[in-house]
Amino acid sequence: MEIKTISWEQAIPLRHRVLWPSKTPEFCYVEGDEEGLHFGAFIDEVLVCVASVYVHQNKARLRKFATDVRYQQQGIGSKMLNHIIQSLKASGLAYFWCDARETASGFYSRFGMHKSSERFYKSDVAYFKMELALQ
Repeated sequence: MEIKTISWEQAIPLRHRVLWPSKTPEFCYVEGDEEGLHFGAFIDEVLVCVASVYVHQNKARLRKFATDVRYQQQGIGSKMLNHIIQSLKASGLAYFWCDARETASGFYSRFGMHKSSERFYKSDVAYFKMELALQ
């Protein structure tokens, strides 16, 4: 597996297929995609996992983290998140956060992230804000 930087346009099809298949591909676009950092995990040159990070001041926000269903439960997302956290720590950023689907909150907890909000909903999906101090 290789993790490398990708364009936001490369991330859209996998975001759409995994996160919001009942919506239009345009629904998966995030304001600020053009300026974001986008990561892709490749197996045999096939893009199987994507994650996007948006930096504002000394904070980084993870959004649209998706692994192809055929590759889930194989540690790919864990390697991706670890790669992102280590990259952000090396860049000197102080804070990392995301709106985590409730079903994924245990995953993020394994990386030291903790819930910092009450449950809330986006498009009928339950979320928690989760965060991690990087410094």
